[in-house]
Amino acid sequence: MASYWHVIKSLVRQPDSQLVCFNNSNFKILPSDQQIEEEAYDNISKGRYYPVRIGDAIKERYQVVGKLGYGLGSTVWLANELRRNHVVLKVFTNDLQNREEINVNNHLMNVQSKHPGREHIRVALDAFSMQGPNGEHHCLVYEPMLESAQELLRRNPSDISGFNILLGIGDKSILQKFVEAEKKSPSPRKDVRGYTVYASRAFDSPSGRSIGTPILSDFGSAVSGEVEHDEDVQPNVYRAPEIWDLFEGKHLFYGSDPKEEKYMTRAHLADMIALMGPPPPELLKVGKRTAEFFNKDGGWIAEVPVPARTSLEESEENLQGSNKEAFLQFIRKMVQWRPEDRQTASQLLEDDWLNDRS
Repeated sequence: MASYWHVIKSLVRQPDSQLVCFNNSNFKILPSDQQIEEEAYDNISKGRYYPVRIGDAIKERYQVVGKLGYGLGSTVWLANELRRNHVVLKVFTNDLQNREEINVNNHLMNVQSKHPGREHIRVALDAFSMQGPNGEHHCLVYEPMLESAQELLRRNPSDISGFNILLGIGDKSILQKFVEAEKKSPSPRKDVRGYTVYASRAFDSPSGRSIGTPILSDFGSAVSGEVEHDEDVQPNVYRAPEIWDLFEGKHLFYGSDPKEEKYMTRAHLADMIALMGPPPPELLKVGKRTAEFFNKDGGWIAEVPVPARTSLEESEENLQGSNKEAFLQFIRKMVQWRPEDRQTASQLLEDDWLNDRS
């Protein structure tokens, strides 16, 4: 198997006149007892990550020039599309746990739309699979973006946050500076059972014209809108109203179950009751799971207590005076038990607070 893999590796590193030379061996070798990045997961020991190395030319088209990040189900790399532009490679693990994200991106790549929001959705430029030493790996190719709004704000503090909002790159020189930095000062790394773990490198801090259009990304939990859903369609506490998380930097409802010590629907409902009061009887009558949480009279029967009554005024921590009042009026247009009482997205876009008319 080892000799077979060396043959495969030789096929993804064909010489090309456009390849960047990474021959600087002056890189820091991290100590074996210093755990970094994807090493924190057991996917390395299980052989689930594809062994990407800086300098590799994948599919004879994309040369890896540096590591941008990692996650439980993938690693992310900046690459040169040979003879063309910089791209980002998202290389998935071989266990298919991110299959839904791949399916959604394949769907988006084939959708022809003139909707004005299309330019704010991150759609893959290319998709392919490749054979690793322990199975097949899927890869999505994207236009490079700056870090998420959350990471940018960590480096440049503000009073909002966002995890799945990436920022476009207005000044493309940031990309070449990244490559030059990798050539001059190679990323620290370590060997873990034959797999090289690199420390990720960040782009230079952007400013002014360097920051481009905000883009929505990461569709691993997306669901189709072409069918009716009566199940949870958002991951745990990342549910409406998302604007609260974005602006306040915290959740409105945590749903942390004190008995099970994890997120559970009953704890989420209890949090909602503490803020909004009990749901109206007509809503309970049509709920498919009402009997799990309420008796016939609408009383709470779940095995977790409803927290002490709270309010939006107590929860909001960033604003004061009339600005705070206008923001909470905006939030209340969304935080309603009955769907028909909630404003639509189009209506919310006309809100005075959102348009700075308050």
